[in-house]
Amino acid sequence: MRNKAPIQRIAWGYASLIGLAVIQQLVIYLKIYMNQSFTTLDVIFSIVSLGALVLGFVIPVGVSVVAGFVYLVSYFVWLVTYANVDVLTFSWWLLIPANVAVAAFIKASLVRSARVMERLQELQDRNPELDLDTTLGNKEALADTVIKQSNLARRYSEQYGFSMAMFKIEFLPLVLESLGSVRYAQFLLELSNTIQKQIRFEDYKFFVDRGRFVIICPMTNVEYLPVLTARIKKAMMDLQFIDKKGNELQTVIRSGALVFQKEQFSKYEDIDAVIAALERNTETDLIGEYI
Repeated sequence: MRNKAPIQRIAWGYASLIGLAVIQQLVIYLKIYMNQSFTTLDVIFSIVSLGALVLGFVIPVGVSVVAGFVYLVSYFVWLVTYANVDVLTFSWWLLIPANVAVAAFIKASLVRSARVMERLQELQDRNPELDLDTTLGNKEALADTVIKQSNLARRYSEQYGFSMAMFKIEFLPLVLESLGSVRYAQFLLELSNTIQKQIRFEDYKFFVDRGRFVIICPMTNVEYLPVLTARIKKAMMDLQFIDKKGNELQTVIRSGALVFQKEQFSKYEDIDAVIAALERNTETDLIGEYI
């Protein structure tokens, strides 16, 4: 996830805690500067104020509110009856409950941020990612789409069907050596754009590593499938791309396809078996029916 808002909120939370601690230290230094003294009571309140930060993280928010109210009333009574009022003594009245309140608020914000990040991660796992640069889905996205399509095709077998095709870069090690990693990534992007120009908006395209592209074409006439795969393969092979030595890359693409068969519905749950069947069909440019 590229959303940095939760991380920024956590950073601001820690910055607020540090700011509170700095303010308290400044008040203590001011007390020492003005009176050249620091009593045992001041030490106790200093420790309590820092401990309030910890309590704000530990105890529930409701308990924090009640405890803060009781402290304010009790301290005020002590302040007007027994205490010698000065800057530091008066500051303890506000700083300690403020520490508890701010720590509790920051804790609640951190918990919400953590829950949001967990939820986003769950959604990320549930909805496989689409690469923003190539618009290609990954293997997990392919598995998810195949299951959805096969369920639709089984349920409405008389009206609905789909086909799959794989386009495999032949001699991949030589291609990688000729291009290098950066140019190879750009080459995949160009191939993705080439495929997109040859398919419909409602079709799907995926990249399953090792130079293998897979498309899913819902409601495609079986008789039209050989023409479609041949056209896409030709477009990919006609793509002009320069290797790292300045020479034009000679690309060889093999294709193979599968047509959904209701009798084999259970086998479509194994995406590795589906990919393996497609790859076998690329060896002879075959349009098969069985996984």
